Amino acid sequence: MTAALPVAIIGGGPVGLAAAAEILARGLTPLVLEAGPRAAHAVRQWGHVRMFSPWRFNIDTAARALLESRGWSPPDPEAYPTGADLAAQYLDPLAEALAPNLRVDARVIGVARADHGRLVDDRRAEAPFILHVTQADGSAEAIAARAIIDCSGTWGSPNPAGAHGMPAIGEAAAASHIAAGIPDVLGADGALHAGRTTLVVGAGHSAMNVVLDLATLAEAAPDTRILWAFRRPLGAVNFGGGARDGLAQRGALGARAQALVEAGVVTALAPFLIDRVAQVDGRLHITGRQDGRETTVHADRMVVATGFRPDFGALREVRLGLDPAVEATPTLAPLIDPNLHSCGTVRPHGEAELRHPEQDFWIAGMKSYGRAPTFLLATGHEQVRSIAAALAGDWAAAREVRLDLPETGVCATDRATEATSCCTPATPQGACCAPKPALAATEPCCGPAPAEKPRVTVRAGSGRCG
Repeated sequence: MTAALPVAIIGGGPVGLAAAAEILARGLTPLVLEAGPRAAHAVRQWGHVRMFSPWRFNIDTAARALLESRGWSPPDPEAYPTGADLAAQYLDPLAEALAPNLRVDARVIGVARADHGRLVDDRRAEAPFILHVTQADGSAEAIAARAIIDCSGTWGSPNPAGAHGMPAIGEAAAASHIAAGIPDVLGADGALHAGRTTLVVGAGHSAMNVVLDLATLAEAAPDTRILWAFRRPLGAVNFGGGARDGLAQRGALGARAQALVEAGVVTALAPFLIDRVAQVDGRLHITGRQDGRETTVHADRMVVATGFRPDFGALREVRLGLDPAVEATPTLAPLIDPNLHSCGTVRPHGEAELRHPEQDFWIAGMKSYGRAPTFLLATGHEQVRSIAAALAGDWAAAREVRLDLPETGVCATDRATEATSCCTPATPQGACCAPKPALAATEPCCGPAPAEKPRVTVRAGSGRCG
């Protein structure tokens, strides 16, 4: 009965659309449910950001085949797209090719087994999935599916600035003066920062992107001041692989950001743990602890570039298997847990590492990594290829996971006892993003092997964006 139903794919971003192409290539029927008004809605929010990986790492194999069958010509494989380029030159044509299998303005608000709440065991795996979906006009409907791949990402759930994992006291009330991720400092958001003081919070590539853009803005608006808050001592911040990175643009990002700090162009606050945020006379008073002492800094704007976290609200009736810290599956979590290693490289993985106790349900793409900051685009492509193979019953293909990417030039862990435990060669991952004109860097290292090992082809290193 369920075999005739579609495979529901939640989210019409790069990984969700790739999943649909992979499912179609296997002779199955996908149904992509995108909450936004167009496919790749989240990508368009960072359209001003240039990716540090060239096109050859950013196009899914099945998606390429589908597009080329329609006369599509791929972009220059060595060119570096912006988010807007990714949407216009690849994701928009892919969405058009998948139009019969794509619905937009379709927000999934609930997922369950038909007539089976979370507690009900009886013949559970035989029941189809039911997705409750709302439309832009507020109407709702129930859609049945044989399987689900949740590729909804984490874009709508940014991490807060607060030191405790919760928003700092007053942070929500000051939201009008706070941006998350990578605002368009050199474009639409420039007037908010030019000639003003901005506090950037975060140590990853998103924060580096913002700092570099602010430094460029300051060249035209000299009164622009940049404060950069880290939650760890400055000596513990990893700025990436520099000249050793296999992607020159990626390696340049961290090196440039570090040079700005060392030259005093940027004022580093490290470590600085934020406890309270208040608006006083139109400015932000950000109070935290620096070197154990209470400190208050003043800024006009704050950019919280501390990464994102998954939202599982719609999955309350699904039996999920989640690591209590990382919020990825228990098999994947040890490979990406930043408490075990700070590196971007993770063993290539597929459906076996992504499956949940709920049969025929997977989370793929950025959301599959939970709170870990190391997800990369090509990883998502390989995840959904493996899942599609499993759904088609091709278990040999599902277990054989392949990635081929450049080295990042860094292998370091947070624990001295692990400093010599890196794999050689470093395990590949995928592609990620950085701002224009500078592009991003990262640090690869290997974690423990998964309990259920896929067949793996490893050729190179990885990257991270967080």
